[in-house]
Amino acid sequence: MTFNLAEKLAIIKAIDEVLLADGKIRESEVDFLEELMKVIKFDYALIRDAREVTAKEAIAILKAMSDEKKRGMALLLREMANSDGEFNAREYDLVLKLLLESGVDLRD
Repeated sequence: MTFNLAEKLAIIKAIDEVLLADGKIRESEVDFLEELMKVIKFDYALIRDAREVTAKEAIAILKAMSDEKKRGMALLLREMANSDGEFNAREYDLVLKLLLESGVDLRD
């Protein structure tokens, strides 16, 4: 699946928020992030850029994506949250909030 630059920034913003949600960054999470960098083709500079995107801007971009892209983003968020083997309550709440606000159909 190919994401445009704005979509990448919004997805990276969301993934970064999930990565930081529990206050701990584990090696397995960094490994997942590095694998993701290869898959959707971005670098550390884009992570820095994504951190400058407001949550409101990111949600608007995510909301405008196609349903297929939203499903892909939802999978990435869940995988990031679980990449350390622990999908805790903060991560769960954040992922659910991101999915609902971006208009992901949770019935799929």
